Amino acid sequence: MQAQVVSLYRHPVKGFTPERLDQAELVAGQCFPCDRLYAVEDGPSGFDPAAPAHISKMKFAVLAKIPQVAKARTAYDPATGVFTARAEGQADFAGDLRGDEGRRGFETWLADLLGDAVQGPLRVIAGPGDYRFMDSRSGYVSIVNLASVRDLADRLGRPIDPLRFRANLYVEGWPAWAENDWTGRTMRVGEARAQVLKPIVRCAATHVDPVTAERDIELVKALFDHYGHMFCGVYLNVEEGGAVREGDGVAVA
Repeated sequence: MQAQVVSLYRHPVKGFTPERLDQAELVAGQCFPCDRLYAVEDGPSGFDPAAPAHISKMKFAVLAKIPQVAKARTAYDPATGVFTARAEGQADFAGDLRGDEGRRGFETWLADLLGDAVQGPLRVIAGPGDYRFMDSRSGYVSIVNLASVRDLADRLGRPIDPLRFRANLYVEGWPAWAENDWTGRTMRVGEARAQVLKPIVRCAATHVDPVTAERDIELVKALFDHYGHMFCGVYLNVEEGGAVREGDGVAVA
């Protein structure tokens, strides 16, 4: 079943702005490049960098917990480690998240932006080695079928920004919801080969408009009411690395 990659995104800091890419190099057994490298604790999370283990997203400053996070417009330069952030009414921030000074600077900037919405203290933490702050214990690369998003939008009678689903890859050409039945199947994505791990169970992060930072659609309830599930997209495990670019073909064996 053929389809095409329409867009690629990374999320360098968990919960913050998606950054669009022209291409990415997928690596076997690893997450999407520069995705969820960092997270911002909202109070102590219990994360131990010496023994990294999966931590609930609700321990962090993320959309599911604090919709105001979407007010920040951020960007990351992986070559320099410099992270920039801007928001209405705030001075712009720029700092190297690889060092304490840059991390403390962003924590202060973000605390000013979020105010009483945080439990705090806020603390930027980095994933050691290949560890990434994914929502799923086994989710490495996420892919969303744009036909499924449109079908849900048609049911609701209103447009849905696909970026609510915070995927790495958005694909056009599959029938709506066909991906829910592909667990265990092999998928060619550009030059890479991957296995479909499982559908992605959605959370309240999707309720937040990524532009206005308002909770305006209960998409989890809408998914269950209209389809009897809470899925949108699937997780992939990359088995054979390779480049993937906008416009590349995607084929399910």
